[in-house]
Amino acid sequence: MENLFPSDAPPLPGGPGPAPQGRGGLAQPPPQLPPQMFTTAAQLLDLTDKKLMVALRDGRKLIGVLRSWDQFANLVLQSTTERIFAPSPDGAASDSSRGLFADVSHGIFLVRGENVLLLGEIDLDKDDDPPPGYQRAELDLVKKLAEEKKAADKAREKHRVKKLITIGFEGENLGELTI
Repeated sequence: MENLFPSDAPPLPGGPGPAPQGRGGLAQPPPQLPPQMFTTAAQLLDLTDKKLMVALRDGRKLIGVLRSWDQFANLVLQSTTERIFAPSPDGAASDSSRGLFADVSHGIFLVRGENVLLLGEIDLDKDDDPPPGYQRAELDLVKKLAEEKKAADKAREKHRVKKLITIGFEGENLGELTI
């Protein structure tokens, strides 16, 4: 597949020279770029059968091999693991560790394209290394710490929205807020 960019000038039939003349002496419009230039899903062709990390809109991180995709960027990942990150249990991150992580195996995983926030290829040379600043821990501990952090973040956000309401701002999520 040829790599085309929107900044590239389309090739003229017959090579360089004056633009071809149509009926009545008017110049014909340049040929259109192929439709795959404008679809995000077509860019996934190069990532097929490669190991990816996919960050979802809800904060989950999935690692798996991209096996299939469609025009809506729905992804099928094989050998998928969900990586859960949590802060250190003592609350203060030391110099060597920012937190803990654990992996949950899911196997084949279908991800709806609208839920993909970010995806990138994993360097297979560094795949077995733990994420910089994190240490592997037991799944139950990491899940508990991650849920506590999520609850604390939600409470902090609720408090922030209440403060904004008192000074006259309207929040986007007022339906979830109980004053």
